[in-house]
Order: sequence, then C-alpha cells, then structure tokens
Amino acid sequence: MNWTDGHSFIIIHPLDPFSFEECLIFLGRNEREILHTIKEGCLIKLVRLNGELILIKVQSVNDSLKVEFLNGIPSEAAREKAAEYIWEWFDLDTDLSHFYKWGSDDPVLSELIRRYTGLRMIAIHDLFEALVWAVLGQQINLTFAYTLKKRLVEAYGENLTFHGETYWLFPSFEEIALLGEADLRKLQITGRKAAYIIGIAAAMKDGRLTKESLLKLDEQQARKALLQYKGIGAWTADYVMMKCLHVKSSFPIADVGLQNALKAAMGYERKPKLEEMEAFSHKWEGWQGYAAFYLWRSLYEAI
Repeated sequence: MNWTDGHSFIIIHPLDPFSFEECLIFLGRNEREILHTIKEGCLIKLVRLNGELILIKVQSVNDSLKVEFLNGIPSEAAREKAAEYIWEWFDLDTDLSHFYKWGSDDPVLSELIRRYTGLRMIAIHDLFEALVWAVLGQQINLTFAYTLKKRLVEAYGENLTFHGETYWLFPSFEEIALLGEADLRKLQITGRKAAYIIGIAAAMKDGRLTKESLLKLDEQQARKALLQYKGIGAWTADYVMMKCLHVKSSFPIADVGLQNALKAAMGYERKPKLEEMEAFSHKWEGWQGYAAFYLWRSLYEAI
C-alpha cells in the first residue's frame, strides 16, 4: 500500500493502470444509491474507521487519489485505516497489467479492456453489506433492489448531516439481528428475504460468520462455508466472493446480467447456455471475476 499522510487529507498512489473516471461510472450507475454521493468528479462517503465516524471526499489529483476528511481530522490510526479502506475499495493490490496482457488476445475481453482501461473491481468492504445486497437483489430488477437498500439504510443505518446533506452508513449486523421479520416486511422486503437477512445477521453477531474467518479459507472452502446459510445460494456466494473476499477466479455463472453482456459481446441472438458459460469460465481461469466485472460494465455503456 502506497500512501502519504497529510493529516487533514491523505494521498493514495495507485499502480498504473488506474482510471478513477471509469470507477466513478460504475459507482454512479444508479441514482438511488444512498451509501455514496458523486459530485463534480468527486466521491463522498461516510465510513466508520477505528471507531470514528468519518466523512471522506475522494478525487483524482495528478494520477493519485486525494482523500479529504470533511468533518474534522481523524486520529493517526483512523487515517491509516482510511488508506487501507480506499486501497481495498478500489482493489489497488491487483496489478491490472497482468490481466490486460493475459486478455489481449481474447475475442471478448480484448475489446472490453480497450474500452475500460483502468477500471478496478469496486469492492464492498463490509461482509454483511455484501451479503444483504446480494440477497436483496435476488430475482428482482436492479432498480427495485436499490430502492429496498435505500429503505433499509434509512430505517436502520447511522447518518451524519454535513453542510445540509445527509450521508449514511449501512446498518450493522448487530442492529439487524435485533429485528423481527415483520420489521423488514414493512419495507417491502419479502418474508423469505427478511428471514435470510436476519439469519445472516444473527450468524455474524454470534461470530459463526466473519470476513476474517472466510479469508483464511481457500476458494472452495469459503464457498462451502457461505452456502451453509439460508439465502446464500451459488450466485450469492460467487458474487460475495468476488466483491468482498477479492477472489479473482469467482464467476457468478447464473447471473442474468452477465449472460446478457456475453450475448451482446458475442453477437448472439440468445443468451448463452449454461455449458457455454462454463466454457467461458474455464477459458478465463484465474481472471473470471475481472472478466465478469468488465462484462457488467458493458451493460451501462450509455451512462
């Protein structure tokens, strides 16, 4: 991790290639997003780091990321945590040059790499948030999933008002574990999904399910550990492994958006069949997660 501490701000120095603009396009893909705000090329997000509630503003300055602390200067430990958070959020440990060299001859990936050079796999740092977001998105369209997330955050998340704007944190698993299914059904979350979410929260509250424990496992072990919980099927496990655990070889093979993106990229008149998706997954061994992420990016080309 390469960063500089300026006390009231920090500077993150990413490896090339890195495109903050491309990352903002992904982060700005839906106007109902409540957990961050994009204004004039800057990204504003509320985070809790080292026990401190911190409002950060991220912008690109001279090929680096300047991270300003808007609501006061955090402690030195919190500033270091902020650097770690940004580094993970934008997946800055990954050397994309390897992916680009590897994919340069692939008929699907070569064009995506050319169009989206510098795009990083934007992470979801918090395991509970990643799991709940995946559960909420099951079998509904993306717009309604964002609506449900917004209702959940506004009902049970922590917030901070700064210069007349309110910024939100995703609810903690401790908070959600105290709820009943009826509380979540009031938000138009189905009873089944409400049970799943509360069950996941309870598992995290009693320590059975943690990000730290999953990160100690290999890919197959982590997937098996996730699948034992109700509401976490193959798609959800693969998505969370990609977005939260940084497993580059995870590939949500049943994802409809991914199938539609491949249909367009290959010029098919129909969505690829399961065996065709499996063939792509084997072909992209080791980089399936990034292949999927770049294909997802192609779905909102017009943004």
